[in-house]
Amino acid sequence: MIEKILSVIKCALMKRVFKTRYFTRWMRKTALTDPVLCEAIYEMIAGLIDADLGGGVLKKRVALPGGGKSAGTRTLVATNKDDRWFFVFGFEKNVRANVTAKELEALQTLAADLLKLSTTDLNRQVERQTLVEICHE
Repeated sequence: MIEKILSVIKCALMKRVFKTRYFTRWMRKTALTDPVLCEAIYEMIAGLIDADLGGGVLKKRVALPGGGKSAGTRTLVATNKDDRWFFVFGFEKNVRANVTAKELEALQTLAADLLKLSTTDLNRQVERQTLVEICHE
């Protein structure tokens, strides 16, 4: 019963979560799963954010199965910290340390574009498979 209540609360808090086509392709090369990403969103809603990079972009460490967060992957999420969450970029810590200033600027522009999409536009992007919606039942 308590799990059901927590599930309802999580859904009410989260609203809509997406991953971009680029992120989805990158994710296939890792052991990340949608439920792991959803858990990362729950943590960010609770305030557990690794870095606010500005312009609506957050950095979140995500553990790979069998490992800890410090050795796992880094995900960049475009969000208004309210009802829209978009996984836009990911990298493994052993491959690179961080994104470049130029990459961050491009991600902040992408975040601004994604966050101003209407509900109708978001639904259209999901239909076209430009965005994949996750964290819903």
